[in-house]
Amino acid sequence: MTDQPGKARSICSVEEAAEWLFMYWPIEKGEKLREARQACRDALEGRITCTKAREAFIEAAREADIYIEQKHL
Repeated sequence: MTDQPGKARSICSVEEAAEWLFMYWPIEKGEKLREARQACRDALEGRITCTKAREAFIEAAREADIYIEQKHL
């Protein structure tokens, strides 16, 4: 994922995922985007696991037509 088309970007933490969702996301509205933003907030506050936030981030990426190369944890 990247802000430059054709370039890959690794998101390695909940903090980084939240930054992308709030600052650089290519769409401004969407149900999955809203859910992913909340999931990142919740994970940062310890209310849900990082894995749950990751799943929400991936769904938001699909909603925005962003290709995600998933690495198995």
